[in-house]
Amino acid sequence: MIKVLKYLNKRQWSWVGISVLFIIGQVWLDLKMPDYMSAITTLVQTEGSAMSDILMQGGYMLLCALGSMAFSVIVGYFSAKTAAGLAKTLRGNVFDKTIGFSLEDIDHFSTASLINRSTNDITQIQNVVAMGLQVVVKAPIMAVWAIVKIAGKDYWQWTATTAVAVFILIIVLAITLIFALPRFKKIQGLTDNLNRVTREHLTGIRVVRAYNAEQYQEDKFAKANDEVTVTNMTANRVMALMSPTMTLISSGITLIVYWIGAYLIEAAGMGAKLGIFSDMVVFSNYAIQVIQAFMLLNMIFIMMPRAQVSARRICEVLDTQSRIHDGNKAISSGEQGSIEFKDVSFRYPSASADALHHISFTAKKGETVALIGSTGCGKTTLINLIPRFYDATQGQVLVDGADVRDYTQKELRNRIGYVSQKAVLFSGTVRSNIAFGENGKETIDAQGVREAVSIAQATEFVERMEGTYNAPIAQGGTNVSGGQKQRLSIARAVARKPEILIFDDSFSALDYKTDRTLRTILHQKTKDTTKLIVAQRISTIKDADQILVLDHGRIVGKGTHTELLKNCPEYLEIAQSQLSKEEIENV
Repeated sequence: MIKVLKYLNKRQWSWVGISVLFIIGQVWLDLKMPDYMSAITTLVQTEGSAMSDILMQGGYMLLCALGSMAFSVIVGYFSAKTAAGLAKTLRGNVFDKTIGFSLEDIDHFSTASLINRSTNDITQIQNVVAMGLQVVVKAPIMAVWAIVKIAGKDYWQWTATTAVAVFILIIVLAITLIFALPRFKKIQGLTDNLNRVTREHLTGIRVVRAYNAEQYQEDKFAKANDEVTVTNMTANRVMALMSPTMTLISSGITLIVYWIGAYLIEAAGMGAKLGIFSDMVVFSNYAIQVIQAFMLLNMIFIMMPRAQVSARRICEVLDTQSRIHDGNKAISSGEQGSIEFKDVSFRYPSASADALHHISFTAKKGETVALIGSTGCGKTTLINLIPRFYDATQGQVLVDGADVRDYTQKELRNRIGYVSQKAVLFSGTVRSNIAFGENGKETIDAQGVREAVSIAQATEFVERMEGTYNAPIAQGGTNVSGGQKQRLSIARAVARKPEILIFDDSFSALDYKTDRTLRTILHQKTKDTTKLIVAQRISTIKDADQILVLDHGRIVGKGTHTELLKNCPEYLEIAQSQLSKEEIENV
Protein backbone atom coordinates (compact mmCIF):
# COMPACT_ATOMS: atom_id res chain seq x y z
CA MET A 1 0.00 0.00 0.00
CA ILE A 2 2.87 2.40 0.74
CA LYS A 3 4.20 1.94 -2.83
CA VAL A 4 0.74 2.64 -4.22
CA LEU A 5 0.37 5.81 -2.11
CA LYS A 6 3.51 7.17 -3.77
CA TYR A 7 1.40 7.75 -6.86
CA LEU A 8 -0.51 10.53 -5.07
CA ASN A 9 0.42 13.92 -6.54
CA LYS A 10 1.11 17.14 -4.60
CA ARG A 11 -2.46 18.39 -4.85
CA GLN A 12 -3.82 15.10 -3.50
CA TRP A 13 -1.32 15.19 -0.63
CA SER A 14 -2.59 18.69 0.18
CA TRP A 15 -6.11 17.27 0.34
CA VAL A 16 -4.83 14.61 2.74
CA GLY A 17 -3.31 17.37 4.91
CA ILE A 18 -6.59 19.31 4.93
CA SER A 19 -8.45 16.13 5.88
CA VAL A 20 -6.08 15.46 8.78
CA LEU A 21 -6.62 18.99 10.14
CA PHE A 22 -10.39 18.63 10.02
CA ILE A 23 -10.16 15.14 11.57
CA ILE A 24 -8.21 16.60 14.51
CA GLY A 25 -10.88 19.27 14.87
CA GLN A 26 -13.62 16.64 14.71
CA VAL A 27 -11.97 14.51 17.41
CA TRP A 28 -11.48 17.59 19.62
CA LEU A 29 -15.18 18.42 19.34
CA ASP A 30 -16.20 14.79 20.01
CA LEU A 31 -14.03 14.64 23.14
CA LYS A 32 -15.23 18.04 24.31
CA MET A 33 -18.83 16.91 24.63
CA PRO A 34 -18.29 14.68 27.74
CA ASP A 35 -16.94 17.75 29.57
CA TYR A 36 -20.17 19.63 28.90
CA MET A 37 -22.14 16.53 29.89
CA SER A 38 -20.22 16.45 33.18
CA ALA A 39 -21.04 20.13 33.75
CA ILE A 40 -24.74 19.49 33.07
CA THR A 41 -24.72 16.53 35.48
CA THR A 42 -23.15 18.67 38.21
CA LEU A 43 -25.59 21.55 37.63
CA VAL A 44 -28.61 19.24 37.70
CA GLN A 45 -27.48 17.71 41.02
CA THR A 46 -26.62 21.09 42.60
CA GLU A 47 -29.38 23.03 44.31
CA GLY A 48 -29.98 26.56 43.09
CA SER A 49 -28.54 25.98 39.61
CA ALA A 50 -30.04 28.27 36.97
CA MET A 51 -31.80 26.71 33.99
CA SER A 52 -29.97 29.15 31.73
CA ASP A 53 -26.63 27.66 32.80
CA ILE A 54 -27.85 24.14 32.01
CA LEU A 55 -29.21 25.24 28.61
CA MET A 56 -25.93 27.01 27.85
CA GLN A 57 -23.95 23.82 28.46
CA GLY A 58 -26.49 21.91 26.34
CA GLY A 59 -26.07 24.53 23.60
CA TYR A 60 -22.30 24.02 23.66
CA MET A 61 -22.87 20.24 23.27
CA LEU A 62 -25.18 20.89 20.30
CA LEU A 63 -22.62 23.17 18.67
CA CYS A 64 -19.93 20.49 19.15
CA ALA A 65 -22.18 17.87 17.55
CA LEU A 66 -23.04 20.13 14.58
CA GLY A 67 -19.39 21.14 14.16
CA SER A 68 -18.29 17.50 14.26
CA MET A 69 -20.87 16.66 11.57
CA ALA A 70 -19.71 19.54 9.35
CA PHE A 71 -16.05 18.52 9.72
CA SER A 72 -16.99 14.92 8.92
CA VAL A 73 -18.68 16.03 5.66
CA ILE A 74 -15.59 18.06 4.68
CA VAL A 75 -13.29 15.11 5.45
CA GLY A 76 -15.54 12.81 3.40
CA TYR A 77 -15.39 15.20 0.44
CA PHE A 78 -11.60 15.51 0.39
CA SER A 79 -11.01 11.80 1.06
CA ALA A 80 -13.34 10.89 -1.83
CA LYS A 81 -11.47 13.30 -4.15
CA THR A 82 -8.14 11.83 -3.05
CA ALA A 83 -9.26 8.23 -3.51
CA ALA A 84 -10.86 8.90 -6.91
CA GLY A 85 -7.75 10.79 -8.08
CA LEU A 86 -5.46 7.95 -6.99
CA ALA A 87 -7.69 5.38 -8.72
CA LYS A 88 -7.61 7.44 -11.93
CA THR A 89 -3.80 7.66 -11.80
CA LEU A 90 -3.37 3.94 -11.10
CA ARG A 91 -5.83 2.95 -13.79
CA GLY A 92 -4.04 5.14 -16.33
CA ASN A 93 -0.61 3.83 -15.32
CA VAL A 94 -1.71 0.18 -15.48
CA PHE A 95 -3.27 0.72 -18.91
CA ASP A 96 -0.21 2.59 -20.22
CA LYS A 97 2.07 -0.13 -18.85
CA THR A 98 -0.06 -2.87 -20.41
CA ILE A 99 0.00 -1.09 -23.78
CA GLY A 100 3.81 -1.31 -23.69
CA PHE A 101 3.88 -5.03 -22.81
CA SER A 102 5.12 -7.58 -25.29
CA LEU A 103 2.90 -10.55 -26.11
CA GLU A 104 5.09 -12.59 -23.78
CA ASP A 105 4.34 -10.22 -20.89
CA ILE A 106 0.60 -10.35 -21.58
CA ASP A 107 0.71 -14.15 -21.71
CA HIS A 108 2.50 -14.12 -18.34
CA PHE A 109 -0.30 -12.20 -16.60
CA SER A 110 -3.21 -13.36 -18.83
CA THR A 111 -5.77 -10.99 -20.32
CA ALA A 112 -8.41 -11.84 -17.70
CA SER A 113 -6.02 -11.01 -14.86
CA LEU A 114 -4.95 -7.69 -16.40
CA ILE A 115 -8.60 -6.66 -16.81
CA ASN A 116 -9.30 -7.64 -13.19
CA ARG A 117 -6.27 -5.74 -11.92
CA SER A 118 -7.22 -2.53 -13.74
CA THR A 119 -10.84 -2.68 -12.51
CA ASN A 120 -11.58 -4.68 -9.36
CA ASP A 121 -8.15 -4.34 -7.74
CA ILE A 122 -8.03 -0.58 -8.21
CA THR A 123 -11.59 -0.28 -6.85
CA GLN A 124 -10.47 -2.12 -3.69
CA ILE A 125 -7.67 0.42 -3.20
CA GLN A 126 -9.98 3.35 -3.91
CA ASN A 127 -12.42 2.16 -1.25
CA VAL A 128 -9.75 1.63 1.38
CA VAL A 129 -8.17 5.06 0.74
CA ALA A 130 -11.56 6.80 0.94
CA MET A 131 -12.35 5.01 4.20
CA GLY A 132 -8.78 5.11 5.44
CA LEU A 133 -8.50 8.89 5.59
CA GLN A 134 -11.65 8.98 7.68
CA VAL A 135 -10.84 5.95 9.81
CA VAL A 136 -7.12 5.14 9.92
CA VAL A 137 -6.22 8.73 10.75
CA LYS A 138 -9.17 9.38 13.07
CA ALA A 139 -9.04 6.15 15.09
CA PRO A 140 -5.52 6.46 16.59
CA ILE A 141 -5.96 10.20 17.25
CA MET A 142 -9.23 9.53 19.03
CA ALA A 143 -7.84 6.55 20.96
CA VAL A 144 -4.69 8.35 22.15
CA TRP A 145 -6.54 11.56 23.02
CA ALA A 146 -9.26 9.68 24.92
CA ILE A 147 -6.65 7.60 26.80
CA VAL A 148 -4.84 10.81 27.80
CA LYS A 149 -8.14 12.17 29.11
CA ILE A 150 -8.75 8.93 31.00
CA ALA A 151 -5.25 8.97 32.46
CA GLY A 152 -5.99 12.40 33.90
CA LYS A 153 -8.72 10.90 36.10
CA ASP A 154 -7.48 9.57 39.40
CA TYR A 155 -9.38 6.27 39.34
CA TRP A 156 -7.04 3.38 38.56
CA GLN A 157 -9.89 0.84 38.60
CA TRP A 158 -11.53 2.41 35.56
CA THR A 159 -8.18 2.88 33.79
CA ALA A 160 -7.26 -0.77 34.36
CA THR A 161 -10.67 -1.90 33.04
CA THR A 162 -10.20 0.12 29.84
CA ALA A 163 -6.65 -1.24 29.40
CA VAL A 164 -7.92 -4.85 29.68
CA ALA A 165 -10.66 -4.14 27.12
CA VAL A 166 -8.10 -2.64 24.69
CA PHE A 167 -5.80 -5.64 25.17
CA ILE A 168 -8.66 -8.05 24.36
CA LEU A 169 -9.52 -6.00 21.26
CA ILE A 170 -5.94 -6.17 20.00
CA ILE A 171 -5.88 -9.97 20.43
CA VAL A 172 -9.20 -10.32 18.55
CA LEU A 173 -7.90 -8.14 15.71
CA ALA A 174 -4.67 -10.16 15.46
CA ILE A 175 -6.47 -13.52 15.40
CA THR A 176 -8.91 -12.28 12.77
CA LEU A 177 -6.15 -11.06 10.47
CA ILE A 178 -4.17 -14.31 10.84
CA PHE A 179 -7.15 -16.34 9.62
CA ALA A 180 -8.65 -13.89 7.10
CA LEU A 181 -5.61 -12.48 5.26
CA PRO A 182 -4.54 -15.72 3.48
CA ARG A 183 -8.08 -16.22 2.21
CA PHE A 184 -8.32 -12.68 0.89
CA LYS A 185 -5.08 -13.31 -1.02
CA LYS A 186 -6.66 -16.40 -2.55
CA ILE A 187 -9.86 -14.56 -3.49
CA GLN A 188 -8.13 -12.28 -6.00
CA GLY A 189 -6.66 -15.22 -7.91
CA LEU A 190 -10.03 -16.99 -7.92
CA THR A 191 -11.69 -13.80 -9.19
CA ASP A 192 -9.19 -13.79 -12.09
CA ASN A 193 -10.26 -17.33 -12.91
CA LEU A 194 -13.95 -16.40 -12.74
CA ASN A 195 -13.29 -13.47 -15.06
CA ARG A 196 -11.43 -15.77 -17.47
CA VAL A 197 -14.26 -18.33 -17.58
CA THR A 198 -16.88 -15.60 -18.12
CA ARG A 199 -14.85 -13.92 -20.86
CA GLU A 200 -14.17 -17.26 -22.55
CA HIS A 201 -17.88 -18.08 -22.58
CA LEU A 202 -18.99 -14.70 -23.96
CA THR A 203 -16.35 -14.54 -26.71
CA GLY A 204 -17.08 -18.13 -27.75
CA ILE A 205 -20.88 -17.98 -27.43
CA ARG A 206 -21.46 -19.06 -31.07
CA VAL A 207 -19.39 -22.23 -30.63
CA VAL A 208 -21.05 -22.97 -27.28
CA ARG A 209 -24.51 -22.81 -28.84
CA ALA A 210 -23.49 -24.63 -32.00
CA TYR A 211 -22.33 -27.60 -29.90
CA ASN A 212 -25.14 -27.46 -27.33
CA ALA A 213 -22.47 -26.94 -24.68
CA GLU A 214 -24.49 -24.54 -22.52
CA GLN A 215 -24.71 -27.02 -19.63
CA TYR A 216 -20.98 -27.74 -19.80
CA GLN A 217 -20.22 -24.02 -19.63
CA GLU A 218 -22.73 -23.53 -16.82
CA ASP A 219 -21.03 -26.26 -14.81
CA LYS A 220 -17.62 -24.75 -15.52
CA PHE A 221 -18.81 -21.31 -14.40
CA ALA A 222 -20.59 -22.75 -11.36
CA LYS A 223 -17.37 -24.44 -10.22
CA ALA A 224 -15.37 -21.20 -10.53
CA ASN A 225 -18.19 -19.24 -8.88
CA ASP A 226 -18.45 -21.72 -6.00
CA GLU A 227 -14.71 -21.49 -5.34
CA VAL A 228 -14.93 -17.70 -5.05
CA THR A 229 -18.10 -17.89 -2.95
CA VAL A 230 -16.80 -20.48 -0.47
CA THR A 231 -13.51 -18.63 0.05
CA ASN A 232 -15.34 -15.31 0.39
CA MET A 233 -17.79 -16.76 2.90
CA THR A 234 -15.02 -18.27 5.01
CA ALA A 235 -13.07 -15.01 5.10
CA ASN A 236 -16.13 -12.87 5.75
CA ARG A 237 -17.40 -15.17 8.50
CA VAL A 238 -14.12 -14.64 10.31
CA MET A 239 -14.39 -10.88 9.78
CA ALA A 240 -18.06 -10.94 10.85
CA LEU A 241 -16.98 -11.99 14.36
CA MET A 242 -15.38 -8.58 14.76
CA SER A 243 -18.57 -6.53 14.97
CA PRO A 244 -20.39 -8.49 17.70
CA THR A 245 -17.12 -8.80 19.64
CA MET A 246 -16.65 -5.04 19.52
CA THR A 247 -20.26 -4.45 20.56
CA LEU A 248 -19.91 -6.92 23.45
CA ILE A 249 -16.73 -5.23 24.70
CA SER A 250 -18.24 -1.75 24.28
CA SER A 251 -21.37 -2.69 26.25
CA GLY A 252 -19.32 -4.62 28.80
CA ILE A 253 -16.94 -1.74 29.54
CA THR A 254 -19.89 0.64 30.09
CA LEU A 255 -21.45 -1.85 32.49
CA ILE A 256 -18.18 -2.37 34.38
CA VAL A 257 -17.46 1.37 34.62
CA TYR A 258 -20.88 1.97 36.19
CA TRP A 259 -20.56 -1.10 38.40
CA ILE A 260 -17.19 0.07 39.74
CA GLY A 261 -18.61 3.62 40.00
CA ALA A 262 -21.45 2.36 42.20
CA TYR A 263 -18.94 0.90 44.70
CA LEU A 264 -16.81 4.08 44.63
CA ILE A 265 -19.84 6.32 45.21
CA GLU A 266 -21.08 4.09 48.03
CA ALA A 267 -17.66 4.17 49.74
CA ALA A 268 -17.18 7.95 49.33
CA GLY A 269 -18.27 10.68 51.72
CA MET A 270 -21.30 12.85 51.00
CA GLY A 271 -19.20 15.71 49.64
CA ALA A 272 -17.35 13.51 47.16
CA LYS A 273 -20.29 11.48 45.81
CA LEU A 274 -21.37 14.13 43.28
CA GLY A 275 -17.81 14.51 41.95
CA ILE A 276 -17.40 10.74 41.52
CA PHE A 277 -20.74 10.47 39.77
CA SER A 278 -19.80 13.27 37.38
CA ASP A 279 -16.41 11.66 36.70
CA MET A 280 -18.09 8.31 36.09
CA VAL A 281 -20.34 9.79 33.40
CA VAL A 282 -17.34 11.46 31.74
CA PHE A 283 -15.12 8.38 32.08
CA SER A 284 -17.72 6.05 30.58
CA ASN A 285 -17.96 8.36 27.55
CA TYR A 286 -14.18 8.47 27.13
CA ALA A 287 -13.95 4.68 27.48
CA ILE A 288 -16.61 4.25 24.80
CA GLN A 289 -14.65 6.67 22.57
CA VAL A 290 -11.60 4.42 22.94
CA ILE A 291 -13.64 1.36 22.00
CA GLN A 292 -15.23 3.23 19.08
CA ALA A 293 -11.76 4.08 17.84
CA PHE A 294 -11.01 0.36 17.65
CA MET A 295 -14.40 -0.28 16.06
CA LEU A 296 -13.42 2.19 13.36
CA LEU A 297 -10.17 0.30 12.89
CA ASN A 298 -12.25 -2.86 12.62
CA MET A 299 -13.86 -1.43 9.48
CA ILE A 300 -10.51 -0.76 7.88
CA PHE A 301 -9.20 -4.20 8.90
CA ILE A 302 -12.09 -5.75 7.00
CA MET A 303 -11.10 -3.86 3.84
CA MET A 304 -7.32 -3.67 4.24
CA PRO A 305 -6.39 -7.34 3.57
CA ARG A 306 -8.00 -7.35 0.12
CA ALA A 307 -6.65 -3.88 -0.65
CA GLN A 308 -3.17 -5.02 0.37
CA VAL A 309 -3.37 -7.98 -2.00
CA SER A 310 -4.75 -5.72 -4.74
CA ALA A 311 -1.92 -3.20 -4.21
CA ARG A 312 0.65 -5.99 -4.54
CA ARG A 313 -0.95 -7.17 -7.79
CA ILE A 314 -1.03 -3.65 -9.23
CA CYS A 315 2.60 -3.02 -8.25
CA GLU A 316 3.49 -6.32 -9.90
CA VAL A 317 2.17 -4.93 -13.21
CA LEU A 318 3.71 -1.47 -12.75
CA ASP A 319 7.11 -2.88 -11.73
CA THR A 320 7.30 -5.37 -14.61
CA GLN A 321 9.84 -4.40 -17.23
CA SER A 322 8.76 -5.29 -20.75
CA ARG A 323 10.91 -7.94 -22.37
CA ILE A 324 10.92 -5.88 -25.58
CA HIS A 325 13.16 -2.81 -25.23
CA ASP A 326 13.54 0.08 -27.66
CA GLY A 327 16.82 0.41 -29.51
CA ASN A 328 18.95 3.49 -29.03
CA LYS A 329 20.60 3.86 -32.42
CA ALA A 330 19.68 6.38 -35.09
CA ILE A 331 18.43 4.35 -38.06
CA SER A 332 19.07 5.79 -41.50
CA SER A 333 16.34 5.43 -44.09
CA GLY A 334 18.67 4.86 -47.04
CA GLU A 335 17.41 1.32 -47.71
CA GLN A 336 13.64 0.83 -47.72
CA GLY A 337 11.42 -2.22 -47.73
CA SER A 338 14.02 -5.01 -47.40
CA ILE A 339 13.70 -7.87 -44.93
CA GLU A 340 16.40 -10.39 -44.07
CA PHE A 341 16.42 -13.31 -41.64
CA LYS A 342 19.91 -14.44 -40.65
CA ASP A 343 20.02 -17.88 -39.01
CA VAL A 344 16.98 -17.08 -36.85
CA SER A 345 15.74 -19.50 -34.21
CA PHE A 346 12.94 -18.83 -31.73
CA ARG A 347 11.58 -20.57 -28.65
CA TYR A 348 8.44 -19.53 -26.77
CA PRO A 349 8.88 -18.86 -23.04
CA SER A 350 8.63 -22.07 -20.97
CA ALA A 351 8.60 -24.19 -24.16
CA SER A 352 10.81 -27.27 -24.27
CA ALA A 353 11.81 -26.91 -27.94
CA ASP A 354 12.34 -24.22 -30.56
CA ALA A 355 9.36 -23.17 -32.69
CA LEU A 356 11.71 -21.96 -35.47
CA HIS A 357 15.05 -23.48 -36.47
CA HIS A 358 17.80 -21.58 -38.34
CA ILE A 359 15.57 -19.55 -40.66
CA SER A 360 17.44 -17.60 -43.35
CA PHE A 361 15.97 -15.75 -46.34
CA THR A 362 15.89 -12.28 -47.93
CA ALA A 363 12.95 -10.26 -49.24
CA LYS A 364 14.04 -7.34 -51.41
CA LYS A 365 12.15 -4.11 -51.88
CA GLY A 366 8.94 -4.61 -53.87
CA GLU A 367 9.12 -8.42 -53.75
CA THR A 368 6.26 -10.66 -52.67
CA VAL A 369 7.36 -13.48 -50.37
CA ALA A 370 4.83 -16.12 -49.40
CA LEU A 371 4.91 -18.64 -46.57
CA ILE A 372 3.01 -21.91 -46.70
CA GLY A 373 3.03 -25.10 -44.70
CA SER A 374 0.99 -27.31 -42.43
CA THR A 375 -0.87 -25.92 -39.42
CA GLY A 376 1.52 -25.20 -36.55
CA CYS A 377 4.65 -25.18 -38.70
CA GLY A 378 5.68 -21.69 -37.51
CA LYS A 379 4.43 -19.33 -40.24
CA THR A 380 2.73 -16.85 -37.88
CA THR A 381 5.58 -17.14 -35.39
CA LEU A 382 8.04 -16.17 -38.13
CA ILE A 383 6.22 -13.01 -39.22
CA ASN A 384 5.59 -11.99 -35.59
CA LEU A 385 9.35 -11.50 -35.24
CA ILE A 386 9.35 -8.67 -37.83
CA PRO A 387 7.23 -6.12 -35.89
CA ARG A 388 8.86 -7.42 -32.66
CA PHE A 389 5.81 -8.96 -31.05
CA TYR A 390 8.52 -11.36 -29.88
CA ASP A 391 12.30 -11.18 -30.17
CA ALA A 392 14.35 -13.90 -31.86
CA THR A 393 16.09 -16.29 -29.49
CA GLN A 394 19.04 -16.62 -31.89
CA GLY A 395 20.13 -14.84 -35.05
CA GLN A 396 19.07 -11.51 -36.52
CA VAL A 397 15.95 -10.10 -38.16
CA LEU A 398 16.89 -7.13 -40.36
CA VAL A 399 14.53 -4.49 -41.72
CA ASP A 400 16.04 -1.97 -44.15
CA GLY A 401 19.46 -3.36 -43.32
CA ALA A 402 19.21 -2.74 -39.55
CA ASP A 403 18.47 -5.20 -36.75
CA VAL A 404 14.88 -4.72 -35.58
CA ARG A 405 16.19 -4.55 -32.00
CA ASP A 406 18.04 -1.34 -32.89
CA TYR A 407 14.82 0.47 -33.82
CA THR A 408 12.40 2.09 -31.46
CA GLN A 409 9.20 0.07 -31.60
CA LYS A 410 7.31 3.11 -32.90
CA GLU A 411 9.77 3.71 -35.74
CA LEU A 412 9.83 0.03 -36.72
CA ARG A 413 6.06 -0.39 -36.77
CA ASN A 414 5.54 2.83 -38.73
CA ARG A 415 7.33 1.03 -41.59
CA ILE A 416 4.95 -1.93 -41.46
CA GLY A 417 1.31 -2.53 -42.40
CA TYR A 418 0.07 -5.60 -40.52
CA VAL A 419 -3.07 -7.68 -41.07
CA SER A 420 -3.55 -10.25 -38.32
CA GLN A 421 -4.74 -13.81 -38.74
CA LYS A 422 -7.96 -12.92 -36.93
CA ALA A 423 -9.45 -9.75 -38.38
CA VAL A 424 -9.86 -7.17 -35.61
CA LEU A 425 -12.11 -4.11 -35.79
CA PHE A 426 -12.73 -1.52 -33.09
CA SER A 427 -15.93 0.24 -32.10
CA GLY A 428 -16.26 3.43 -34.12
CA THR A 429 -16.84 4.01 -37.82
CA VAL A 430 -15.52 2.58 -41.08
CA ARG A 431 -13.33 5.68 -41.44
CA SER A 432 -11.92 5.52 -37.90
CA ASN A 433 -11.02 1.85 -38.34
CA ILE A 434 -9.19 2.42 -41.62
CA ALA A 435 -7.42 5.62 -40.53
CA PHE A 436 -6.47 3.84 -37.29
CA GLY A 437 -3.28 4.64 -35.43
CA GLU A 438 -0.31 6.82 -36.31
CA ASN A 439 1.91 6.02 -39.27
CA GLY A 440 4.70 8.57 -38.81
CA LYS A 441 3.63 10.28 -42.03
CA GLU A 442 0.79 12.58 -42.98
CA THR A 443 -2.66 11.97 -41.51
CA ILE A 444 -4.77 9.59 -43.59
CA ASP A 445 -7.40 11.81 -45.23
CA ALA A 446 -10.77 10.95 -46.74
CA GLN A 447 -9.23 10.32 -50.17
CA GLY A 448 -6.67 7.95 -48.64
CA VAL A 449 -9.46 6.03 -46.90
CA ARG A 450 -11.45 5.67 -50.15
CA GLU A 451 -8.39 4.53 -52.08
CA ALA A 452 -7.52 1.91 -49.47
CA VAL A 453 -11.11 0.64 -49.42
CA SER A 454 -11.04 0.40 -53.21
CA ILE A 455 -7.79 -1.60 -53.20
CA ALA A 456 -9.24 -3.95 -50.55
CA GLN A 457 -12.32 -4.57 -52.75
CA ALA A 458 -14.57 -3.20 -50.01
CA THR A 459 -16.10 -0.21 -51.84
CA GLU A 460 -19.26 -2.04 -52.87
CA PHE A 461 -20.40 -3.10 -49.39
CA VAL A 462 -19.09 0.04 -47.61
CA GLU A 463 -21.07 2.38 -49.87
CA ARG A 464 -24.18 0.27 -49.28
CA MET A 465 -23.90 0.82 -45.52
CA GLU A 466 -25.97 3.57 -43.97
CA GLY A 467 -23.56 6.49 -43.56
CA THR A 468 -21.00 4.87 -45.94
CA TYR A 469 -17.55 5.75 -44.56
CA ASN A 470 -19.12 7.11 -41.36
CA ALA A 471 -21.17 3.96 -40.89
CA PRO A 472 -20.88 2.60 -37.35
CA ILE A 473 -18.77 -0.46 -36.60
CA ALA A 474 -19.69 -2.39 -33.46
CA GLN A 475 -17.11 -3.62 -30.97
CA GLY A 476 -15.23 -6.50 -32.57
CA GLY A 477 -16.93 -5.78 -35.91
CA THR A 478 -19.94 -7.90 -35.01
CA ASN A 479 -22.18 -6.00 -37.45
CA VAL A 480 -20.16 -7.03 -40.53
CA SER A 481 -19.33 -10.44 -41.98
CA GLY A 482 -16.01 -12.27 -41.70
CA GLY A 483 -15.01 -11.44 -45.29
CA GLN A 484 -15.96 -7.80 -44.80
CA LYS A 485 -13.88 -7.62 -41.64
CA GLN A 486 -10.89 -9.04 -43.49
CA ARG A 487 -11.23 -6.51 -46.31
CA LEU A 488 -11.51 -3.59 -43.88
CA SER A 489 -8.44 -4.91 -42.03
CA ILE A 490 -6.53 -5.06 -45.32
CA ALA A 491 -7.68 -1.52 -46.16
CA ARG A 492 -6.38 -0.33 -42.78
CA ALA A 493 -2.91 -1.74 -43.52
CA VAL A 494 -2.82 -0.38 -47.08
CA ALA A 495 -3.94 3.11 -46.00
CA ARG A 496 -0.71 3.55 -44.00
CA LYS A 497 1.30 3.32 -47.27
CA PRO A 498 4.00 1.33 -45.49
CA GLU A 499 7.30 -0.02 -46.78
CA ILE A 500 6.31 -3.55 -45.80
CA LEU A 501 2.91 -5.26 -45.83
CA ILE A 502 2.39 -8.40 -43.75
CA PHE A 503 -0.68 -10.56 -44.39
CA ASP A 504 -1.13 -13.37 -41.87
CA ASP A 505 -3.57 -15.70 -43.62
CA SER A 506 -5.65 -12.58 -44.36
CA PHE A 507 -7.42 -13.81 -47.51
CA SER A 508 -8.95 -17.01 -46.10
CA ALA A 509 -12.49 -15.57 -45.78
CA LEU A 510 -12.53 -14.20 -49.32
CA ASP A 511 -13.97 -16.03 -52.30
CA TYR A 512 -11.52 -16.96 -55.08
CA LYS A 513 -12.66 -14.20 -57.43
CA THR A 514 -12.33 -11.44 -54.79
CA ASP A 515 -9.03 -12.91 -53.65
CA ARG A 516 -7.64 -12.84 -57.19
CA THR A 517 -8.89 -9.32 -57.95
CA LEU A 518 -7.63 -7.93 -54.63
CA ARG A 519 -4.13 -9.38 -55.08
CA THR A 520 -3.92 -8.11 -58.68
CA ILE A 521 -4.87 -4.54 -57.74
CA LEU A 522 -2.70 -4.73 -54.62
CA HIS A 523 0.30 -5.67 -56.80
CA GLN A 524 -0.41 -2.81 -59.21
CA LYS A 525 -0.89 -0.15 -56.54
CA THR A 526 1.93 -1.20 -54.21
CA LYS A 527 4.76 -2.16 -56.59
CA ASP A 528 7.43 -0.63 -54.34
CA THR A 529 6.04 -2.25 -51.20
CA THR A 530 7.51 -5.50 -49.91
CA LYS A 531 4.79 -8.02 -49.15
CA LEU A 532 4.89 -11.09 -46.89
CA ILE A 533 1.89 -13.35 -47.27
CA VAL A 534 1.02 -16.29 -45.03
CA ALA A 535 -1.56 -18.48 -46.72
CA GLN A 536 -3.05 -21.95 -46.83
CA ARG A 537 -4.30 -21.70 -50.41
CA ILE A 538 -1.77 -22.17 -53.22
CA SER A 539 -3.95 -20.03 -55.51
CA THR A 540 -3.25 -17.08 -53.21
CA ILE A 541 0.55 -17.36 -53.37
CA LYS A 542 1.46 -19.04 -56.67
CA ASP A 543 2.37 -15.71 -58.30
CA ALA A 544 4.74 -14.72 -55.48
CA ASP A 545 8.35 -13.90 -56.32
CA GLN A 546 9.51 -16.33 -53.65
CA ILE A 547 7.66 -19.01 -51.70
CA LEU A 548 8.99 -20.47 -48.45
CA VAL A 549 7.71 -23.90 -47.43
CA LEU A 550 7.86 -24.50 -43.69
CA ASP A 551 7.67 -27.80 -41.87
CA HIS A 552 8.11 -28.13 -38.08
CA GLY A 553 9.76 -24.71 -37.88
CA ARG A 554 12.27 -25.29 -40.67
CA ILE A 555 12.43 -24.07 -44.27
CA VAL A 556 12.20 -27.21 -46.39
CA GLY A 557 11.62 -25.48 -49.71
CA LYS A 558 12.40 -22.11 -51.28
CA GLY A 559 11.65 -20.85 -54.77
CA THR A 560 8.86 -19.98 -57.20
CA HIS A 561 5.66 -21.99 -57.65
CA THR A 562 7.10 -23.81 -60.68
CA GLU A 563 10.41 -24.59 -59.01
CA LEU A 564 8.81 -25.94 -55.84
CA LEU A 565 6.48 -28.26 -57.73
CA LYS A 566 9.58 -29.86 -59.24
CA ASN A 567 11.94 -30.03 -56.27
CA CYS A 568 9.91 -29.80 -53.03
CA PRO A 569 7.88 -32.90 -52.07
CA GLU A 570 6.12 -31.07 -49.23
CA TYR A 571 4.91 -28.31 -51.58
CA LEU A 572 3.88 -30.84 -54.21
CA GLU A 573 1.83 -32.68 -51.58
CA ILE A 574 0.00 -29.46 -50.67
CA ALA A 575 -0.55 -28.69 -54.37
CA GLN A 576 -1.98 -32.16 -55.03
CA SER A 577 -4.53 -31.62 -52.25
CA GLN A 578 -5.72 -28.31 -53.77
CA LEU A 579 -5.05 -28.33 -57.52
CA SER A 580 -6.17 -30.71 -60.24
CA LYS A 581 -3.75 -33.08 -61.90
CA GLU A 582 -4.00 -31.09 -65.13
CA GLU A 583 -3.13 -27.79 -63.36
CA ILE A 584 -0.01 -29.34 -61.87
CA GLU A 585 1.06 -31.01 -65.12
CA ASN A 586 0.54 -27.81 -67.12
CA VAL A 587 2.93 -26.00 -64.79
